[in-house]
Amino acid sequence: MGKDSRIEWTDHTFNPWWGCTKVSAACTNCYAEAWAKRVGSKVWGAGADRRFFGDAHWQEPLRWDRAAAAQREAHRVFCASMADVFEDRRDLDAHRERLAGLIAATPNLNWLLLTKRPQKAAQLAPWGSAWPANVWLGTTVESQRWVSKRLPEIAAVPARVRFLSCEPLLGALDLQPWLKSAVHWVIAGGESGARARPTDPAWFRVLRDQCIAAGVPFHFKQWGDWAPGAGWTDTAAKEGAMVRVGKRRAGRDLDGRTWDELPRAIATAP
Repeated sequence: MGKDSRIEWTDHTFNPWWGCTKVSAACTNCYAEAWAKRVGSKVWGAGADRRFFGDAHWQEPLRWDRAAAAQREAHRVFCASMADVFEDRRDLDAHRERLAGLIAATPNLNWLLLTKRPQKAAQLAPWGSAWPANVWLGTTVESQRWVSKRLPEIAAVPARVRFLSCEPLLGALDLQPWLKSAVHWVIAGGESGARARPTDPAWFRVLRDQCIAAGVPFHFKQWGDWAPGAGWTDTAAKEGAMVRVGKRRAGRDLDGRTWDELPRAIATAP
C-alpha cells in the first residue's frame, strides 16, 4: 500500500472535520487555516461552523486497515491535520464518538491524535483510564512556555505512545525532565509559508541530542522556508545566518543526514 500523505511522519491523514480556533504562537501562521480559506471554507474561529463529511470519507480508514492487515503491518494515521480533535465544542461530541468507533474498527492503524489542548484529552476522549493500544496522543510545544503548560497534561494521559510536535519550533526547549518517562517520540521542524519565522539550527540540535541521550526517537521533519546560510550560494549569507530558500530547497537534512526515527518497540501492529 502506498503512502497517501505528504506529511513525512505518517502514512495517511484523516480529518473527521475541518476548522479550529487559534490558541498559541504556533497557530499564528496556521497552514490549515490558510488552506481552508484558499478552498473557500470559512471554518476558523470560535464562532465559525465546522465542516463535516459524508459516509464515503469515513469509509477510507476501513480500506487502509484492510490493506495494512494484508501486509501484516501497522500504518500510521494522522488525525486531524485540519482540526483539533479535542477542541471543546459540544457540536463536535457526536463526531468524536464516531471517531472512537472508527478507531476501534481499525486495529491495524495507529491513530496519531495531535492536539494543542492536552488538558481536554482525558475529559473529551471516551476511554477513561483504558486508552486503546492503537491511539498515540501528541501535543505541540513550540516554546518552553508551552512545554511547562502542556507536558504535565499529556503526561497524565495513559496513551500507549505520547509524542511531541515541536513545529514550528520558536525557541530553545529543555525536554530532559520529560523524555523517556512521559514522551516516547519527538518530531521537530521549521515553519513554511509566506510568513514563516526562521528557527535557530542550535534549537534543533539540542532537541536531537536530548533525544539521543534519553534513547527517545527523533524525527526531523523539515527546515521550512529558512535554512542555515553556510553552504548556500547566496553571497549575502554569513556563517550561521538563516537564508530564505523555500521549503523544497531547504530540505530536511540535519548535520548531513535525515532523522526519521519512530517509537521502536511499538512500530508494528499489536
